[in-house]
Amino acid sequence: MDTKKNHQGGKAYGALKSSQEDKLDEINKSFINTGDYDDEEEWPDLEGTLNAYKKQFMEFDEDNSGDIDIMELKRMMEKLGQAKTHLELKKMIAEVDTTNSGTITYDEFLHMMLGKKSSILKKILMFEALMKEKEIPKGIPPKRDLSSLP
Repeated sequence: MDTKKNHQGGKAYGALKSSQEDKLDEINKSFINTGDYDDEEEWPDLEGTLNAYKKQFMEFDEDNSGDIDIMELKRMMEKLGQAKTHLELKKMIAEVDTTNSGTITYDEFLHMMLGKKSSILKKILMFEALMKEKEIPKGIPPKRDLSSLP
């Protein structure tokens, strides 16, 4: 067994991820440069928002193909506890897919997340983000006296 081959696989995967991240960064820059999302009230930290969406997209794009296909969408929905039928998944992709490729590209993903139009997928992802923000307190509750009760 050739140990170099095993190490190359890891390096190749890292290079692929890095290459994909660079491509997504370029798309992020183009979104920033268009000026379509310059509204400070709606997007106070557009760059930070785009970086969060990039991480989310890369997590869902399991095969690093640059788009989310129906099986990746299925696994994503299952991870979020929102299992969907094949027909529901196809409808979700069709709502977002502007190129009729049958997949969701990063560009389409950003248009969905930043756009005014609301899709089922966008609602689920926004709900997931809200649920992550609220952490349940851990440990022993603080001691309270009778005067602090309502």
